[in-house]
Amino acid sequence: MTISGFARHRVTVADGVRLNVAVGGSGSPVVLLHGFPQTHLMWRHVAADLAADHTVICPDLRGYGDSDRPADTGRTYAKRTMASDVVAVAAALGFDRFALAGHDRGALVAFRTGLDHPDAVTHLASLDVLPTLDSWEVMRGRSAAVGFHLFLMAQPPGLPEQLIAGAPDAFFGHFLDAWATRPGALADVRDAYLTASRAAVDSIVADFRASAGVDVADDEQDRAAGRRLRMPVTVLQQDWGAALGFDAVGRWRAWADDLVHETVTSGHFMAEEAPADVVRALRDLLTR
Repeated sequence: MTISGFARHRVTVADGVRLNVAVGGSGSPVVLLHGFPQTHLMWRHVAADLAADHTVICPDLRGYGDSDRPADTGRTYAKRTMASDVVAVAAALGFDRFALAGHDRGALVAFRTGLDHPDAVTHLASLDVLPTLDSWEVMRGRSAAVGFHLFLMAQPPGLPEQLIAGAPDAFFGHFLDAWATRPGALADVRDAYLTASRAAVDSIVADFRASAGVDVADDEQDRAAGRRLRMPVTVLQQDWGAALGFDAVGRWRAWADDLVHETVTSGHFMAEEAPADVVRALRDLLTR
């Protein structure tokens, strides 16, 4: 299953891992990275619009969807590694510079790509997430219960995988149901998301475990070194910053000078629940 009108490719990245990539349209390239617990299908509405005048590239992240799921050796699912995947995919398709948007986990990969490969990323969009280091810094007390899965999957290998594999549809389905506010927005892809996630428990946990370890360390080093996002940045977010008691705009401003931060009236899955708002914001970003 892929986005209607898009062609599927198997692209080998630098370490020999192959990613499933949907490509459609023509024109300047835009890479779209999905979140959890989703696949590239989450961009089906947005990608169809952007493909009218852009080459739209929608990979399944390593460990997700129909992409390969290599065993974790420590940095296999580091966002730095996954950022290199993004650059390799674009290069394999003939592009050394591209605009980049990510949602949730994909936004963390996009953030890291922007920091590590500033000459490749022309514009950057992040949907409904904070950078990894900031996320861990703001979660505290009872409000941290919303991120219980982050703490579960941060544990050493073994227990998290066993618990989630015991009831994968209940676990992944919880987030698909709890984080959406528009009934039916995910109805056409819910089964596909559950099927893909059910087969990828180990690699999904490894992705989250990296964000409690090596990803935090990489962000800390960059913050200390004063590294920042040099390209125009757009952040779309629910109003959960105020609800959880932190300054989301200030958090992002610490990483990006050319920043547009917008609150979207939507659930977490805004590219599926409010695609027109996301398309408008991305098109505005691409003109900056």
